[in-house]
Amino acid sequence: MDDESGNKNMKHLIQMFEARKMKDLSDDEQGAVNRVLIESNQEENEGEDISNGSEVDHTAAVHSPAADLESLIERLERVTSRLERLPVLRAHTPTPPCSPAPSPAGDASPIFQTTEIIETDNMSINGYQDLMQGPLLTYLELSKQIGGDIATHANLVNDAFQQQFRYIQLAAVRSKPLQAEEVQLLAPTSEKISSIQQYREKNRASPFFNHLSAISESIPALGWVAVSPTPAPYVKEMNDAGQFYTNRVLKEWKEKDKTHVDWCRAWVQLLSDLQAYVKQYHTTGLVWAGKSAGAPPPPPGGLPPPPPALPDVDFANMAADDRSALFAEINKGEAITNTLRKVTSDMQTHKNPQLRQGPAPFKAAAPKVPTKALPTPGAGVLPDKPPVFSRDGKKWIIEYQKGNSNLVVENAEMNNVVYMFRCRDSALTVRGKINGVVLDSCTKCAVVFDNLVSSVEFVNCQSVQMQVLGKVPTISIDKTDGCQIYLSEESAAVEIVSSKSSEMNVLVPNGNGDYTEYPIPEQFKTVLNKPPTGLTTTPVENKG
Repeated sequence: MDDESGNKNMKHLIQMFEARKMKDLSDDEQGAVNRVLIESNQEENEGEDISNGSEVDHTAAVHSPAADLESLIERLERVTSRLERLPVLRAHTPTPPCSPAPSPAGDASPIFQTTEIIETDNMSINGYQDLMQGPLLTYLELSKQIGGDIATHANLVNDAFQQQFRYIQLAAVRSKPLQAEEVQLLAPTSEKISSIQQYREKNRASPFFNHLSAISESIPALGWVAVSPTPAPYVKEMNDAGQFYTNRVLKEWKEKDKTHVDWCRAWVQLLSDLQAYVKQYHTTGLVWAGKSAGAPPPPPGGLPPPPPALPDVDFANMAADDRSALFAEINKGEAITNTLRKVTSDMQTHKNPQLRQGPAPFKAAAPKVPTKALPTPGAGVLPDKPPVFSRDGKKWIIEYQKGNSNLVVENAEMNNVVYMFRCRDSALTVRGKINGVVLDSCTKCAVVFDNLVSSVEFVNCQSVQMQVLGKVPTISIDKTDGCQIYLSEESAAVEIVSSKSSEMNVLVPNGNGDYTEYPIPEQFKTVLNKPPTGLTTTPVENKG
């Protein structure tokens, strides 16, 4: 009795298995499955007939329950393999989720909730499902392996992705809501993101704080659904914001546990795939189905009336008549000019300029505007100001002198300074020993002095000369074109400093009363020292 009840139970299990396979199938699909089951029953009956014939020949054979059980198991496997080969069943069979690796002993990590795969023609939904079944699932599995706060945090991340998936499904079946309603629809996703960031703040003492920070800093990437017109770069920006902490995790755990390294790469890859998904399906913002709810209503009154109909005109005949008249005029030859008016001499504008003063197309000639003279370098154009030669305390002021070669400074003290400004074609003589001389913006001027305590300076000058009869320590030349320097024997140790200047020459006296001229270099060559410890600059000599 036990064997017979076992066989009945096994047959009952087969029937239950067949019934479960037939659930949720259409009529055509159930017909295809029934044909497979009928073929299987026929093969079983044939096997039983063969086995009965053999039993007649072997009267000594004893009924074996184990043999019946084995045949039932074979039948079950045969039916299962046939049903699995049917395309309709493969399409309705959900893919079992990958089981995560076991957590360490004593770790109460949460079980991640996944959404069933939805069969749809919407490419946006299918793309997001691939994202959740691929990189998101990899990240969740690695978080489960690490366990602890990371697994709990990953559960919150999974909830945020699930909530955004529902929002994308909603966008695929309705038009874009108004702003107030859109804020309400985004509230669940926003709350999930806030809970992820708050979990990081509440667990600052966690040994996985860098892991939690990497997720919290980059999880706002899920806010791309509210960004337009470039949501994909926003996702990349959030991904880069979290890489500061992922680099910390890599630095800390790359020698300890490779799982943490894979965990970092999985999270970065997840956001990279999310960016690619957004760029492909939602390039300028989340795509909604239908017309936007916020679109303006059509203008009242409907469309404008159509334009009035054209009158009935025989355009073909009219075009033919026009062409005939045109060719008739052309065929006249020289006679075609008989109708033109002759231009007499009183009508010619080049003989009668007063005709140009009339209305358009004749226009009066515009008055000539005097052109402004270009400024000359150095002192430039001297303004019409009265010349100045005065003393203000320790300073002698000489300004706006033109063609005056009898300028003399006498009875000056050692702490006095002579300042010569905007003078042209003039010469200055300084007698005695003073502190210094300055020529500023002077052109074709000369200065002769006895002794100076500090220096003589030429600034923004052109074609100037100087001669020292006694001693001068320093000569400074800045932004000057053309400077002749006559030295005395006592000034052989003078220092000359020049910048942004050209045509500078130094004349040194010989024993016979003549001068030897030496040009001051204007071109320089700079090389890098070897080993590189600085630069070396040398003047370039012109040997041409």
